[in-house]
Amino acid sequence: MSPRKQATSTDLTLEELLCSTERAWERGSDALAQALEVLSRDALRILKEEQVTPVRSVVAPEGLSEALALPAHPGSLAEVQERVTQLLLSAPSTSGRRFFNQLFAGHDPIGTPTDMLASLVNHSMYTYKVGGPLIVMEEVVLRGLRRLAGFPEDGGGIFTPGGSLSNLSAMLCARDRFAPSAKEEGTPKGLTLYCSEESHYSVKKGAGIVGFGRSSVRAVPTDERGVMRSDALLEMIQADRRAGSQPMMIIATAGTTVLGAFDDLEATAEVARSEGLWLHVDGAFGGTALWSDALRGLCAGLERADSFTWDAHKAMGLPLTCSALLTRDPHAPARALSEQASYLFQSGADLLNPGTRSLQCGRRNDALKLWAAWQYHGDDGWTARTDRLWALAQTLTALIKRRPQLELLMEPQYLNVSFEYRGRSSVSICERLERERRALVGYAYAKGRCVIRVAVVNPELTRADLEALLDEVEAVAPHCKPASA
Repeated sequence: MSPRKQATSTDLTLEELLCSTERAWERGSDALAQALEVLSRDALRILKEEQVTPVRSVVAPEGLSEALALPAHPGSLAEVQERVTQLLLSAPSTSGRRFFNQLFAGHDPIGTPTDMLASLVNHSMYTYKVGGPLIVMEEVVLRGLRRLAGFPEDGGGIFTPGGSLSNLSAMLCARDRFAPSAKEEGTPKGLTLYCSEESHYSVKKGAGIVGFGRSSVRAVPTDERGVMRSDALLEMIQADRRAGSQPMMIIATAGTTVLGAFDDLEATAEVARSEGLWLHVDGAFGGTALWSDALRGLCAGLERADSFTWDAHKAMGLPLTCSALLTRDPHAPARALSEQASYLFQSGADLLNPGTRSLQCGRRNDALKLWAAWQYHGDDGWTARTDRLWALAQTLTALIKRRPQLELLMEPQYLNVSFEYRGRSSVSICERLERERRALVGYAYAKGRCVIRVAVVNPELTRADLEALLDEVEAVAPHCKPASA
């Protein structure tokens, strides 16, 4: 067989080929600097537009693929930047005063620009060799979060791209304890997990991914407040043991997605202790309650858990994504997730190689924005922010009670406030509010009812903003479908 010829489009020498490609790439040599010069202008333009138009027109998806088609030939920097800005301005605004749809909203004054800088410097957070002091910074932040959660400050943890991945990582840590051979031989059958019927959908999703199977997840009944019943939890665990299954893990929720309910962590921890199960607490939303004297009691018993998910991109207001998994055992993530890679982990001490305790290889620096925001707010600032959110949620509750046509679902435990307009479809109301650019708010199903679910997570809101939302609901509701439709 003849030697394989080097693949080139011409018979140019290497020097000629290098020069020709350099000439072709010259247009990009200064593009980044030029783009950064106008970045602040475009960012301020977007911020200003959010104030003027808090709810943007609904853009139909039909035809968008063609309009957003990728070009064969280069475009000018100015033209591309304008297209980017126009695209962003056509997407829903998540920071305006009429956005109540998700468990995140608003901007952090230092977290947001710091996140932009993290993309500029573009470090990957797997080893000190390429992350340098940023690796130590991440561990400092994790230590601070563990302190607040009541975990050992020298415990374990890692930042992940969202609460779903934090919960998945916790499942793998629990699996490693109960089935240490699973990494080599596969997940054995019969392992069972227990969570509230109000828990996040990532629990079942994660069970399917890990190999437990979705059918291994037991949905435990809740009481009238949406809190997991510890008596039913214990009964289900014992029934599974008698049937030959191996109960492995309880996933309690601190701040459910719809009701904002907090499971009784003291009672749940007692069940986990008596039955020898791993206790994980999904506090992606509710972990922020730890900052407030008024709300901290909702998390009583958290310090007894084995692991904890906390999303700073939700009620703490940091840009997406900023989620952390915290573990009591400092070695749990590495035992479950570590793989040898001598070409990558070259920083000596395990603590300086966080990639050994992560689901990811390349990993974005999500800790930097939280560290910077913590420098800016301090503990006291986070407390004031959380107290502000709680005061707004209580204010909205009081305003709903004063309007006869509105019916509160239940007294909120946290920052979710759910209600109905009597006799009218919550789905129809939410759709009309969006279509007419009045507000962006979601509906949800809870306790056999379909309600308007308001997430009060933007501290920039005022009483007038809350009144305006309810005014808009009352303005459109008479023209919406009946509740039974």
